[in-house]
Parts: sequence; structure tokens; C-alpha cells
Amino acid sequence: MMSSTNASCVMVTNSTQWEQSMNKLYTYFYLFIFIPGLLGNSLALWVLCRFISKKTKAIIFMINLAIADLAHVLSLPLRIYYYINVTWPFGKVVCLLCFYLKYLNMYASIAFLVCISIQRCSFLMRPFCARQWKRRYDVRISLVVWLVVGLCCSPFIFLRNDPSNHQHNDTCFKHLPTRKMNLGTAVAVLSFGELLGFVGPLTVIIFCSYFIKRSLRQSLGPGDSVNDKRRALRMVSACTGVFLFCFAPYHINFVLYMMVSQDFITHCSVKQLVQHFHPISLCIASLNCCLNPLIYYFLTTEFRQQLSRQGSSILRGRLMSMESTSSYRDALSG
Repeated sequence: MMSSTNASCVMVTNSTQWEQSMNKLYTYFYLFIFIPGLLGNSLALWVLCRFISKKTKAIIFMINLAIADLAHVLSLPLRIYYYINVTWPFGKVVCLLCFYLKYLNMYASIAFLVCISIQRCSFLMRPFCARQWKRRYDVRISLVVWLVVGLCCSPFIFLRNDPSNHQHNDTCFKHLPTRKMNLGTAVAVLSFGELLGFVGPLTVIIFCSYFIKRSLRQSLGPGDSVNDKRRALRMVSACTGVFLFCFAPYHINFVLYMMVSQDFITHCSVKQLVQHFHPISLCIASLNCCLNPLIYYFLTTEFRQQLSRQGSSILRGRLMSMESTSSYRDALSG
């Protein structure tokens, strides 16, 4: 009875209809976020690198956040191609690189959102430290973040690169084989990933919000200090919102998904629920590459001003070009 139940569970979970539905979900969703993500992050990098004062708070971290998002967005056309054609002609190395970039973007985004929150909070708590802070410190922190995140994401390649499985070399992403682990290794990987990649960063961001709110309540009257604290609170609150909305569903489901993939959970309905929610949580996590540019625009005054100024200058240039062309044509016709 148990074997027949498990067999039916496998049949339902791996049904052709479900596979086709998931391929369509990935295709439409990645098409939906590709253009906004590409334009938003390209424009953000252009404005942040060219026109924003390097003394602006957290500017270096915002640039790195935009780079992380853009790296993931640029890999989306290959993902879209795969889920439309369900075949991978680009080789295993490119497949694993695109797979790796997904998680590199996720955890680099988490790390730089934490860096932005810590810096905004600490500079408000210690204004003297903010005046002495050098831009090169942020550059060094960013380099360390990339190095640590890059190394910590490498196990994802190890888990989905099984040398013993030589079948289906033309598949990628969700069809990559999952390497089996013993219980101790699985618990260690899960604990490390969840604590370092989700619980720890979430705790830090929440504490930053709490300290800024407490400092704001202690402010006696209106002034630049109060306005700075309110702007900082909006920034940290936005980081918290993006963090919870994009990354909480994935990390909550990730624990169960790992247990299902390693056959620690065998109950049919639970396995189906976890496996069905996993692609949805991955799609939600990818939304951060579209939401982060909104943080720059709505919560960074100088970014918004520079974007409006550059947009106005481009519009004026276009109008002047059209007027000169029209005048030239009138002169020729006259």
C-alpha cells in the first residue's frame, strides 16, 4: 500500500502537465521582469556612477546592489530560452554559471541591503564617525562582501553537479540532478544557509530599524537631524520590506525543499506542496532586481533630482534638435 502511494505521488509530482505549467510560469515571469530589471538597473548604475556625489550615504553599496541585480537580469534570456525549448545547447559550464548567478544575486542583494541598513543606522547614531568615514572603506567592505558571498554560494554548484549522473546533458536549471547527502551534512548546509543568509541578516535589519525609531522618538524638535533620521528610517524600512517580501518565502520553503529532495520527507501531499511552491518562491525572489531601483528613486533624494535633471536635459536636446530640423526644412522650402 505504501509503495503504491509513493508511486502515485511520484507520478503526480512529475506529470507532464505540471512540467509544462512550470515552464510557462518561469518563461512568462522572466519575460515580465527582464525589461524593467534591465532598464531600471542600467539607468540606476548610470545615474549612481556618473552624477551622484560619492559622499552620499551608502552610494557604493547601492552601486554594488545594482551590479548584482544586473548580473542576474543579463542571464535571464538564457533561462527564457531554456524554458521555451526545454533543451540546453550552451554547455554545462554556462548552465552552472547561470544557476550560480541566481543565488549570487540573491545573497549579494541580501548582504548589500544589510550594509545599507547598518551604515544608515550607525551614521545617525555616531555622526562624528560619519564625518570621518572614507569612501575607500565602503569599497573594501564591498570587495569582502563579494568574496564571502561568492564562496558561500559555491555549495549550490556542488549540490546540483552530480558527476555520477551522465544522463540528460542537454538539461539545466530545475532539471539539474541533486546530489544526495547524509543527514549530518544536510543539517549543516541548511543551518549555515538559513542562519547566515536569512535569519542573521533579517535580525540585523530589524535591529537597525528599532534603533533608528528609538532615536527618532528621543529627538526633541524638528530639524535636519530629525529629517535625516526619518529618511534613514524610510530607507531601512524599505530594505526590510524588500527583504521580507522577496526572500522570506524562499528561505522558509528552502528548508522543506531540501528535506524533500534528500528524501527526508516522504509524505506525498507535503512533498507535492513543497515542490509546487518552490518555483513560485524562486520567482518572488527574482523580483528584487526590479524593486531595488525603486528604493534608489523614491528614497534617495539626490538620485531622484539627478534623474529628473538628466531627463529634462535630454528632452530639451531632443526638442532643440527637432526645432532646428524644422527650421532647416522651412528654409529649403522657402
